[in-house]
Amino acid sequence: MAIGGLPLFDALKARMSWHHARQKVLAENVSNADTPGFRPMDVKPPAQASGGLQLARTQGGHIPVGGAGAGRDPSQQRRFETTPSGNGVNLEDEMMKVAQNNQDYQLAATLYQKSLGLMKTAIGRR
Repeated sequence: MAIGGLPLFDALKARMSWHHARQKVLAENVSNADTPGFRPMDVKPPAQASGGLQLARTQGGHIPVGGAGAGRDPSQQRRFETTPSGNGVNLEDEMMKVAQNNQDYQLAATLYQKSLGLMKTAIGRR
């Protein structure tokens, strides 16, 4: 059964492809941890489709939306350690990225599988 043109499935397939490509790049970073002058790389995340949803501050006591530091993830902060050989790979950071990437891929794959199961149920194939 080919599922095409459905935004959910297209988005999940694109996300899984991105995680697959990122896993290759992260593995290359780890494998070059001792290569003199090597700089770690990463893959730019796919563009998120904006559905036009915006957060609104409905009462004065709410935390303001946006502003300096809003939405920052401290684990995504750029850290550079350069060895005397000029290598910039931090194995701990790379392994954390690999683990997170694997979890995110598994989540997307599970969502894809569950959504496909729901579609099969809806058309009476289950």
